[in-house]
Amino acid sequence: MENIYKDYIDYKTNILINEKELHERIKELALEISLDYRDKHILLIGILKGATMFMMDISRFIIVPVTYDFISVVSYDGLASTGEIKILKDITDDIKGKHVIIVDDICDTGLTLKYVKHHLLTFNPATLNICVLLYKQNKKKYKVDIKYKGFAIPDKYVIGYGLDYKGKYRNLPSICVLKEENI
Repeated sequence: MENIYKDYIDYKTNILINEKELHERIKELALEISLDYRDKHILLIGILKGATMFMMDISRFIIVPVTYDFISVVSYDGLASTGEIKILKDITDDIKGKHVIIVDDICDTGLTLKYVKHHLLTFNPATLNICVLLYKQNKKKYKVDIKYKGFAIPDKYVIGYGLDYKGKYRNLPSICVLKEENI
């Protein structure tokens, strides 16, 4: 079974960040967050759908009390950003006076994170920070302060570990670059 899985990954993608590297960095990020929020309760707000795996995994290693909420926004059509953000599902928790961390899978241009952060600030949280698994330093068009960063990656379209291409490949355990012939 392991060989079939590996052959599929090798055929369809090029692995950029493997499972072991992902889990090690996630544990490090969780420790940073735990130390920064010592004696506090954190509300993690994940940006659906991409951040789900990352948010669940990082929360397992945070050693202070954590609760969850989610927001769903859309800004992509296929491979390209539309340049507009639309909220599909807003948060349900009252975040006023709470310590909130927005959790996302990737910061590409920064548009989505900037929009979501501005939106959540209108609810008056005590603190509001951002945690992303991946970020593209050279592509950011919108200034957004990201306190917790996982991996800097090249300007490639990545999939796996929650990231998708047309709804597929979210379940891959590694961060991969989809080979062009499979797009």
